[in-house]
Parts: sequence; structure tokens; C-alpha cells
Amino acid sequence: MRVLVDTPIWSLALRRQVQNLNPVEIRIKALFSELVADGRVMMVGLVRQEILSGLRDPAQFRRLRERLAAFPDFQLRTADFERAAEMSNTCASRGIASTATDMLICSVAYTAGAAIMSSDRDFMGYSKSLPIRLFTTVA
Repeated sequence: MRVLVDTPIWSLALRRQVQNLNPVEIRIKALFSELVADGRVMMVGLVRQEILSGLRDPAQFRRLRERLAAFPDFQLRTADFERAAEMSNTCASRGIASTATDMLICSVAYTAGAAIMSSDRDFMGYSKSLPIRLFTTVA
């Protein structure tokens, strides 16, 4: 199964040093590395943008952009955005706040039959109302 990886996981895996991680974060980083090695990681352009945003050092931006080049973007279609809007409406009707980015991630994961890997607890709430699967990061 492919796994659509959310921004906080990419940030943890690519921008933080192992010596600065707690045991749970070390496990998440190891799982991410396994997914990469297996060729199971999915990327969407909006997540790529979030990962690269906020880097003040142009050299750091270039290095990170080069590392991310190994992960092609899932090609989005109009239907992905429409489904994201439907998912957002479903969440709202059940009192669950969401963001456009999160709903697009949910939509793409659904379309691709992929699980979502995120440390953002909002996805737990979404999974109770949407037909999405979460990639478990706890052993």
C-alpha cells in the first residue's frame, strides 16, 4: 500500500537531527525511511510547497528541493478538488473543523487507495467521518 505523507512527517524526517528526537519521533523517522526504501511514499504539490516554505537560507532551500525531487507529485485532477470539498462539507456537517490542505490530502489518499501518514491529530477526527485510512506510526 502506498502512503501519502503529510508535512509534519517530512519535516521530522528531513529537517531534524536524530539526537534531537524523542523515542516516538525516532520510530516515526525509521518508518518513514522504510517507506522510502520500499518506494511507497506519495507526494502532493501542496505538501511540497509547505515543506519548502519558511526556509530563509537559499542554500538550504536548494538542498531540500533537490532531496524532494526524488518524489514526483501525484497528478491532481478536478475530481480531487471536488471530492476534497465534499469531504470538507461532510466534516463541517458533523462539527469537525478542517483545512483545505488536509481535505485535499484526504481526497488524494482516497483516490489513490493510499493511507495517510501524519502526526497531526486532526486526521484521527477526519477518519471517523471520511473513508480514509491512516498509516499507524506506533508499534
